[in-house]
Amino acid sequence: MRRSMMKMFSNLTKYLKLLEDDDFGMLVVDRENDRNQKKTIQMPYVKYSKTVECFVNDVYEFMDDHMDFELNRYGEILEKNGLQWDLKSMSEADVSSVDAQCVMALVMGVIRADRFFEGTLLDFLKDGSICKWLRRLDEIENYGMNGE
Repeated sequence: MRRSMMKMFSNLTKYLKLLEDDDFGMLVVDRENDRNQKKTIQMPYVKYSKTVECFVNDVYEFMDDHMDFELNRYGEILEKNGLQWDLKSMSEADVSSVDAQCVMALVMGVIRADRFFEGTLLDFLKDGSICKWLRRLDEIENYGMNGE
């Protein structure tokens, strides 16, 4: 992970501006069918905005293009940085001094969690965590590890 970080994250940090006025998505609940009808009720699901869908695709593309970040091991990376793969630990994480690998592990951890617990990504978008992490990547990219 020693390669230059010059504009390595620009394809992700561009979302700071794009997410600013985005509604992120919404929970879709089937209100047409009920238990009295013989139609199958659609389970609730999250319909993410186009911006969020593109963000997730770009995160996976980053992972594929930067194998040295080992983002498939996001849980171990978080643990190494004193964080747990859970909502509280991740959303309250002080990222002011963590490296880019840890920030990307946080992002990947949320995206993977959303596959098991739909709506997790929406929660982290709404509480500002994703943008906080993207700002940290922007600091690292533009000012170095310490954001100075």
